[in-house]
Amino acid sequence: MSGLNLKVQIEINGNFVLTGHITGSSFNDAVFSYDESYIFSPIARAISLSLPLSKKEFDAEATKTFFDGLLPEGFTRQCVADSIHTSSDDYISILRELGSECLGAIRIIDEDNPAVKTGYTPLTVKEIKELAKEGAGKSAEIVVKSHLSLTGASGKVGLYYDDASRKWYKPHGYAPSTHIVKQSHVRYKNIVLNEQLCLLTAQKMGIEIPESFILQTHKEKFSDEDVLFATRRFDRFFDSDSAIIDGLKTPYRLHQEDFAQALGISSAFKYEKDDGIETVGYLKRMFDLIQKYSSNPIEDVLKLWRRAVFNFMIGNTDNHIKNSSLIYSKDLSSIRLAPFYDVVCTRLYENSRDEMSVSINGKLNINQITRNDFENEAKNCGLGSKPAMKIYDELHTGIKKTLLDSADELSKKGFTEAKSMAKKILSLISLS
Repeated sequence: MSGLNLKVQIEINGNFVLTGHITGSSFNDAVFSYDESYIFSPIARAISLSLPLSKKEFDAEATKTFFDGLLPEGFTRQCVADSIHTSSDDYISILRELGSECLGAIRIIDEDNPAVKTGYTPLTVKEIKELAKEGAGKSAEIVVKSHLSLTGASGKVGLYYDDASRKWYKPHGYAPSTHIVKQSHVRYKNIVLNEQLCLLTAQKMGIEIPESFILQTHKEKFSDEDVLFATRRFDRFFDSDSAIIDGLKTPYRLHQEDFAQALGISSAFKYEKDDGIETVGYLKRMFDLIQKYSSNPIEDVLKLWRRAVFNFMIGNTDNHIKNSSLIYSKDLSSIRLAPFYDVVCTRLYENSRDEMSVSINGKLNINQITRNDFENEAKNCGLGSKPAMKIYDELHTGIKKTLLDSADELSKKGFTEAKSMAKKILSLISLS
């Protein structure tokens, strides 16, 4: 990888702008620096809160933390690495392969690597069924072929959905997707229904979520191998002047970054650990970031607090800091808390952890966290005790009925296991 020089672009008001370069000899010493012409441009904004506008070169650790955070994890990442004959640690080679279309508005240009033709290919019914049935293997294959990068460890792929024709398409090259589609995980029964139930409950309890739906590949079957979970991307939006590619109107990109990237924390440390050393908890650091950078900090801190309480109430211990994001305006001038996503009741599964991914009042074990801990955490995060605990009590009082109402709604759509799932969740979570 001698003479590495990747161009980093970002979409601003619908136009891609060169922001800087990743240079070095390998993924071990790759560093990012802003292009001088960008720094002095009137439209210049930092691509991450952890990479503020500066003439300096960011070191290898800071560079990896942000850009590695754009890439998939786990099985999908290993499949991509195997396909290009490199190590899964070589985030630069994987970024070169998948950087055409990332989460948010970042695009990676490698002039030594021929660009994939931009466009959309219809997804056949057979491919949709294979994506549901074959799980992560099929999604990894689509990721490699389409050169699209999505973060996370679960099998997922970015697809384009045309509302008018109700058809799905695979994007290629620089063509943007509209939805993130995930399959049900073979280790976790009914994970798709679990997520839809939790999100619907969250929405009914005043939490902003992206539009989502369960995609059935078989009209009469609802088993894990016959369903997919589709979420409309909140970092994509259509406008009257959106471009047309292959006869399809394409969305603009909105920049986003998760809290691990924004805080400069490696994906490897997305779960808060109890190492016996008193440190500032992740939740407070998230609140501090919002209070400093959000365009509406008062509203966003209360939104984040409501989500923290809901994760506890619903029994979601996988509430790590990559599962919360910041979303930028199309000109990058303002930052807000992004909608709630990737929320499930993890306690439904026998091999789930009791430790929350973000501590409350210094505690991680969900069985040991109390209302008093939330009150202390609210004070620690700089929230007023009264509004914070009003939200806590509101969720505590309403979650049982709201969860059962959501299950009833899904049951009427044919997902009959939703009711028994809701009852099981209520038997597992603490509402004392």
